[in-house]
Amino acid sequence: MNQGPEGRSFAFKDCALAAIATGLRAQNLRELRDRLLQVDSSSIYHHFWGGLLRPQFDEPEYNNDFAAWAHRALRDHIAAERLSVIDPTTFPSLEELRDEVVDVIEQRLAEHETLAWSKPDEQFSFIRSQIVVFDTHRSIEDPAALAQGIPESSTSSVFYHFIDARRRTPKGRDDYTTWLCGFDGQYDGLVARLADIDPYFVSLRELREQLSAAVGGYFQEQAKENV
Repeated sequence: MNQGPEGRSFAFKDCALAAIATGLRAQNLRELRDRLLQVDSSSIYHHFWGGLLRPQFDEPEYNNDFAAWAHRALRDHIAAERLSVIDPTTFPSLEELRDEVVDVIEQRLAEHETLAWSKPDEQFSFIRSQIVVFDTHRSIEDPAALAQGIPESSTSSVFYHFIDARRRTPKGRDDYTTWLCGFDGQYDGLVARLADIDPYFVSLRELREQLSAAVGGYFQEQAKENV
């Protein structure tokens, strides 16, 4: 059996996001930009990623709350489309992500002298979130067990280990990769496969399927090579 760094096992965790109102609201793009400049970075995180953990009864047309609001409340489909293509995984920090959102909004503001206003009951309400972590009492010591462990994980567990981990770990890695890197390069091939998976433009269910396929496929190939 392959032991992780210093004999550590991989402990599967689960999580939930506790939403906290900030009291900041916006009724047009200019107000949205101004509030973005002052809101805590945890609110930026929530409005890009929090939707993945909210119950969804249909496929959302837009991946982040800013784009969805511009489309729904402002009827500004150009702003909505520009905001929707921002991929938060390509920005090293939430501050750089904030700057990109502000830049997109300012570019849109420069194109029009008149502002589209939302109805009073459709204002954008800035929410920040705090993650609550749960122990699942499940752990593994052999990386091959990930092939079964990931498919058996809840989607919120996948969120915690593959998405939220990127803001928790010093190198911005997911938890699976961080653990695998402790095996002295033995699983570099699997690490590379995980690095190719972008978690943003898919649902958590689809993300779990992609991770399961990557991990399962890797160890199946390894088993054939060792025959």
